[in-house]
Amino acid sequence: MPAPKTLPALALAAGLSAAGLLSAVPAAAADGAKTFNLQCRTCHAAKSTVAGPSLNGVAGRKVAGLSDFAYSAALKAKGGTWTDSALDAYLAAPGKFAPGGRMITAVAAPADRAAVIAYLKTLK
Repeated sequence: MPAPKTLPALALAAGLSAAGLLSAVPAAAADGAKTFNLQCRTCHAAKSTVAGPSLNGVAGRKVAGLSDFAYSAALKAKGGTWTDSALDAYLAAPGKFAPGGRMITAVAAPADRAAVIAYLKTLK
């Protein structure tokens, strides 16, 4: 039997259900949205800000690929594409992924990273 959901998870599910979105969002993505809101939303929004680039469409996008954000030289030099494994490595240890980059927040737990990546894939 699955563990009972926490109150914040239930509130998120209720909000998504009320918005008619629950059926379109896998459970992992709903959990990822919760983690994203707690750890990432301060710097990342629907549009790029001074603090961070938009993450809409980040899955599959070129690393440092938006023209409306001033990426660090370290992230620009990294190159590549935001695959699941690249996102996982970056979220686990941003400074190790791109030494000299500006992102300081990491997502420590592998399950939380997987959920955030599932959520990021829903952002179009």
